[in-house]
Amino acid sequence: MPGRDDEFTAYVTARTPWLRRVAYLLCQDWHRADDLVQTAITRLYLRWHRASAADNLDGYARTVLVRVFLAEQRGGRLRRVRLVAEPPDGPGGAPDPDGGLDLRDALAALPPRQRAAVVLRFYCDLSVEQTAGVLDCSAGTVKSQTSRGLDALRRALRPVQSLTDGENPA
Repeated sequence: MPGRDDEFTAYVTARTPWLRRVAYLLCQDWHRADDLVQTAITRLYLRWHRASAADNLDGYARTVLVRVFLAEQRGGRLRRVRLVAEPPDGPGGAPDPDGGLDLRDALAALPPRQRAAVVLRFYCDLSVEQTAGVLDCSAGTVKSQTSRGLDALRRALRPVQSLTDGENPA
């Protein structure tokens, strides 16, 4: 179907950068983000007739992407071996207390469903109901996952207060 394939190719070409950014926010790794997008695009192609008829094609594609991410988290695919160019010589250095955490590190530390809820609500700007539809859960679950995720982000991003002379650390 040349018309179908051309329509699909045009959509994917235009929206891949956006899908990649959403995937990166979910998984915090550009290589995994590319894998997630590729899997989502493949599933989107298989359901293109239904997807292209959707009222909100971007929403449909985003839902497919988030569900691919969550299925990967449940499926244990993350337990695969990661290859590195050079093995580490020894244990890493001490963490830099002055460096602090940035938002990406804090986001990466969230459990997958909390991370998905926060990304969908605040990066994708979805309502609670829209997020519930993407995550296939209730609005109450979205609210609790978002609340817990935001609390964890606030804790992780709280400025580290250095002790001044004479202060009791307790």
